[in-house]
Amino acid sequence: MKLMYLLPALSSGGVEQVVLELCQGIAGQGEAECVVVSAGGGMVELIESTGARHIRRPLEKKSPFLIKEIWRLAKLLQREAPDIVHVHSRIPAWVAHFALRLLPPGRKPVLVSTFHGFHSVNNYSAIMTHGAAVIAVSRSMREHILTHYPHTPAERIRVIPNSVDTEQNYPGFTPSAEWQQRWQSAFPELAGKFTLCLPGRISRIKGSAHLVPILTELRRRGIPAHAVIVGETKRGKEKIRRELEDAFAAAGLRDHVTWTGHRRDLREVLASCSVTLSLTLQPESFGKTTLEALALGRPVAGYAHGGVAEQLEQFLPEGLIPVGDTAAMAARLAEWHQRPPALSRPVGSPYLRQDMIRAHMALYRELLS
Repeated sequence: MKLMYLLPALSSGGVEQVVLELCQGIAGQGEAECVVVSAGGGMVELIESTGARHIRRPLEKKSPFLIKEIWRLAKLLQREAPDIVHVHSRIPAWVAHFALRLLPPGRKPVLVSTFHGFHSVNNYSAIMTHGAAVIAVSRSMREHILTHYPHTPAERIRVIPNSVDTEQNYPGFTPSAEWQQRWQSAFPELAGKFTLCLPGRISRIKGSAHLVPILTELRRRGIPAHAVIVGETKRGKEKIRRELEDAFAAAGLRDHVTWTGHRRDLREVLASCSVTLSLTLQPESFGKTTLEALALGRPVAGYAHGGVAEQLEQFLPEGLIPVGDTAAMAARLAEWHQRPPALSRPVGSPYLRQDMIRAHMALYRELLS
């Protein structure tokens, strides 16, 4: 079996991580041959280290030049002859859609798509429903597809949650002494603080501004709360970063917020912080970082919608907070400062890495049969 994964780029993010994990579990274990097509990025070496091949094509930006990419992808498909083409984003999906039309009827691979996010509902996004199978990464994502794209047959939608590697993320994990020393040296202001980790790229929908009333209330109560914002400020988002910095400064919180930028040691960061937060104003389709924190046995408090709500319902129901209710969030965190909560049960199936790999391979085999 030969699989071809199409995605915009291989920089950082949930989509890229899922494709990497699929390659690790499929190509790395000799289950099938994997070819990844993207505009490239910092994760190319990781992809290739799994035994998968990477082919660089500019699939990350809307552009008139994408017309040329349709012809180039058609030629690539003819040369590589994959059995499955699996698209993970809208631009690659459109390019694949038209490229497949250029192939002879008997030589077309099966098209699979994964809905990784609650995209704007329009004809442009509808391309993600055109696969022979449509993967939803959560029950919430499945309901979104059925509600907004009712032409999609329910039996074509498969819920395959993203996963966590419980061999790397497990209760009781402790960062090495060397890592802790580097962390403390880089961010000495975190010593002795009640640290609130907010992971994710800097954007308005991540709800970073909600940290202002939450921190204000916690510190009013005498709790040494300190926000740790973990994520890169992508080009074009600098204004949002400045707005957030100004809001923290106006509230007298400048010294109670740490910006770490993008981190490749997120496991250690999550394990070291007191609580991980999900403050997204729009529902997360899945919430990979919150699942990793839960797998580490760390408390998570999040707004009760999307995939994060599904996780908390199973593993830490008291972490569910009404969407946008910063007062309720601060009150719950104040309780946890006094008495940290325990998870109702360890993270297990269907969120294990092997669950995700097996489900994908079973779907591929079913489609090819």
